[in-house]
Amino acid sequence: MALIASDVDRFETARPRLEAIAYRLLGSVSEAEDAVQETFLRWHAADTGRIDVPEAWLTKVLTNLCLNQLTSARARRETYVGRWLPEPLLAGDPMLGPADTAEQRDSVSYAVLVLLERLSPAERAVYVLREAFAYPHREIAAILDITEAACQQTYHRAKKHIADGRARTEIDEAAARRIVEEFLAAATSGRTEPLIQLLTQDAVSVGDGGGKIPARTKAFEGALAVATFLRGLFKPAKSKRALVGGVPEIYATTANGGPAVVAVVDGRIVGITCLEVTADGIAAVRSQVNPDKLVRATERWAAAEHPEGPLYTL
Repeated sequence: MALIASDVDRFETARPRLEAIAYRLLGSVSEAEDAVQETFLRWHAADTGRIDVPEAWLTKVLTNLCLNQLTSARARRETYVGRWLPEPLLAGDPMLGPADTAEQRDSVSYAVLVLLERLSPAERAVYVLREAFAYPHREIAAILDITEAACQQTYHRAKKHIADGRARTEIDEAAARRIVEEFLAAATSGRTEPLIQLLTQDAVSVGDGGGKIPARTKAFEGALAVATFLRGLFKPAKSKRALVGGVPEIYATTANGGPAVVAVVDGRIVGITCLEVTADGIAAVRSQVNPDKLVRATERWAAAEHPEGPLYTL
């Protein structure tokens, strides 16, 4: 069935919200875009004149596509080379979705995206739709074909898992930059002591290279181990420059609303390191270096101005 112009316009109006939902659910830009495109194809094939609430119909179709994707993704990630981490998005990316409330900002933080991987697909969907997009339980229940009571129970269970996994700390952009500057000063000092002072005792560090860039499969655990690793990571070396194809320029920025370090070579992002900050210090250092998961960030980086310039070169 051919879509009329108003149907196309209605879908395009909904696209940013659909992409933001899909990204939170899947943690991958390409998978989110694929899910939204498949939703459009189903919208195109539907008798739109018989759909009373198009926005609800589109959300239901998209969410269930993402649930199917999450189920198959778990099987694929068992064969993923190394540690799988979500795809980070730089500040201002529309796929980050709404950020008007603390709950919305928190729900797309890199730390929460990592924790969402521990939830069942249904728990993840309920948490995202409720916490990030304020859907009523009645509507979420209709989307997932469950009872409202079951939806509420699933939400409270998911929220508890997320709360147990991290301590929320709100950080504005200025504070995030200061944290990154302190972190980089310590990481490039050549000594472990300044880093240990910034890290929590149980800090962890992990990277995702996707089998394309070397990244340690097992996380470094404990302040000393993490500090020792970071000291070596931020030490200039010809081998590192050869690996990334040039001299990395290191910038302070924000990704998924939190402090982040970006490594750029000739305008191409070769790594984004997200810092999870708690009241006690930096609790996690997560580095995304898989080039497949840096494409969108590179596009946005290239389109923006960076008047402050890099803080370091390696």
